[in-house]
Amino acid sequence: MAEIHGVCDERFEALALELSKSIDDGEDCGASICVHHKGEVVVDLWGGFADAERTRPWEADTLVNVWSTTKTMTFVCALILADRGELDLDAPVARYWPEFAQAGKEGVLVRHVLGHTAGLSGLDELFVDEEISQWDRVCEALAAQAPWWEPGTASGYHALTQGNLIGEIVRRITGITIGQWFAAEVAAPLGADFFIGLPESEEHRVSLVIPLNEVIPEEAPGDSIAMRTFRSPRLHSSAPLNRWWRAAEVPAANGHGNAASVALVQSLITGRGQVGGTRLLSEAMVDRVFETQADGTDLVLGLPMRMGMGYGLSSSLLPIGDRACFWGGYGGSVIFMDQEAELTVAYMMNMMRNGLVGDTRGFGHVFNATLAVSI
Repeated sequence: MAEIHGVCDERFEALALELSKSIDDGEDCGASICVHHKGEVVVDLWGGFADAERTRPWEADTLVNVWSTTKTMTFVCALILADRGELDLDAPVARYWPEFAQAGKEGVLVRHVLGHTAGLSGLDELFVDEEISQWDRVCEALAAQAPWWEPGTASGYHALTQGNLIGEIVRRITGITIGQWFAAEVAAPLGADFFIGLPESEEHRVSLVIPLNEVIPEEAPGDSIAMRTFRSPRLHSSAPLNRWWRAAEVPAANGHGNAASVALVQSLITGRGQVGGTRLLSEAMVDRVFETQADGTDLVLGLPMRMGMGYGLSSSLLPIGDRACFWGGYGGSVIFMDQEAELTVAYMMNMMRNGLVGDTRGFGHVFNATLAVSI
């Protein structure tokens, strides 16, 4: 069996066995799993390989692009600023970003951006590959664009644009980029090994994702909101193989970390605002995560989704409990938090599978971890 490293409470031994089997079966190449329970790290496991050729072992400090799991870090930034009174989640975006009040967007609220209901799930202007990293150009296009549906009425997964929308709000308030603000105000106080915009000094630790064998048409057919969303920005799963992607700030999708760092930051939600004695959020602000922003068929994903203040909430598709939330990333990464069980589960890996917001591997780990604490 594939050798798994790290620490694991005996209640969670199924996770170590599951990860080992997944590597042996070729379902995973390299991966990490981390579980916090009642404020303690009870699982911190890693195994497999950091490269597709399976020559370099995955280490305790290996970093990988976690795709849309990065979004959860931007949610934390917004919540902290709101808690400090610098951001009103119920205010118009244009209060902080005046140029945004164009093309009928005067009434788009900050919480619409967090809940994927702003009507800006894609761009009218075509952005392809490295153009996505051109921050000012992307934000100018979003500011000038009309919503594709009435804001606040339904969710439509803002796959890449959400990061720019939240990030520009943060930049207008703080004067620095969201990657810089996250590093100083979230990662540093918690000691979290996570980056939005990877410094070149950390490149030696990176496990490059193993991309999907996808075919991206030059022009996505049809004029549905889903087709328009994936038409622009248009991005291939091989983007993280390029230094331009890893160096840029694409806060919806290009964060680099591992299960330990993701679980550490997101345990702020499970811990009602604090982790290991460090408080970054009030309990009242964490409660806002569970305010429903949309509940119905997502216009982009085509799935029944209930969106909270950033995070996905319990729904008919994923009945996880009233005080639980989650998000996942393109290819398979997953982060799950359950306040009632005092449980945080993170799974980050390099081998991508089909799925925009996680896949069965990560949710299988969540199920096993939940089972372990419920027995």
